[in-house]
Amino acid sequence: DVRPTPVDGSFHLGKTLAKIVRGTDAQSVLYFGSGSGSLLEKHHIATLFEFAEAQEGALFNNFYSCDFAVITDRRALLEASLPSEDNGFGFALAEAGAYCYTLPRDAASQFDIDVPTDLHLLKHFGRGGDAVQGFLRSWATDHPTLGSVCSLLTDRRAVVYLAGRIQPGTWQSFELATACRTGGFIEGRGMKASPNGRSTLLRAVTSDDPVRFFRRLAEAADGAILDTRPLLATGGELPPARDRFASDLFLPGEIADPRWRAFTEAAMGADVPVVLGGHNLVSGGLLLLANECWKGRDLPRRLHPESFDWKRSPDDAIP
Repeated sequence: DVRPTPVDGSFHLGKTLAKIVRGTDAQSVLYFGSGSGSLLEKHHIATLFEFAEAQEGALFNNFYSCDFAVITDRRALLEASLPSEDNGFGFALAEAGAYCYTLPRDAASQFDIDVPTDLHLLKHFGRGGDAVQGFLRSWATDHPTLGSVCSLLTDRRAVVYLAGRIQPGTWQSFELATACRTGGFIEGRGMKASPNGRSTLLRAVTSDDPVRFFRRLAEAADGAILDTRPLLATGGELPPARDRFASDLFLPGEIADPRWRAFTEAAMGADVPVVLGGHNLVSGGLLLLANECWKGRDLPRRLHPESFDWKRSPDDAIP
């Protein structure tokens, strides 16, 4: 049942969702932002429906930055001051009294299609449903650097530089699942909540020209995965999506913003492979890369030893 919702002026997601729910007798709501849930399988969907039938509260893929959710507390949903975008739904519903849960942080729960790089990840690894893969097969070209960066992830000698809005737990999961060493910066978390936040890398890119920035990057790492938005946002301002997406695709000739064009040209000319993208690249994208980079490779996946508890008894069986 598709119910188009007329919008007067700018679109406000929270008010629109509440209006739709208020016009029905639904006690549970399964909400998906566009592009989210592309890696969910049947058993994942079944779990969401089981929650909707058995629990009261709200279940989020990410409480701190929601992409999809099951909301079974109708009262809280209708009384909450839901924000204009879904990122803040978790806090709003918690403040309205809903008991909140979050899914495990893995590729299935975190991957969200925001920008062209995310589609390239799905194409490269053959992930997503039949409709998604059918669409991706129509793309004539592959990503120019993604394969090279993937090969570094299984190389114990390689150093891969990460930068952007990376959740520390995601970084830890990435390191535990890959063979390479990592370095980099966590920058720009909460950009929308605090658009004037200071960025170390933004100052580095500004003080150095982009060519010098990538030259120094190549001296420190064998490849890089960069969430470019906090690197290039000035006072929280970003250029139109057309420019951002053209940068992700290494198409500088289609970028009107001179700073983004110069940065993209420098990334293309870097001595090491660089993947550019948005928040998902360093969130669900990192988790997908960590899982999928081993396919077709003979290297052992067992990269890290078991931890040994100081309190373990000598009589405890060792597996």
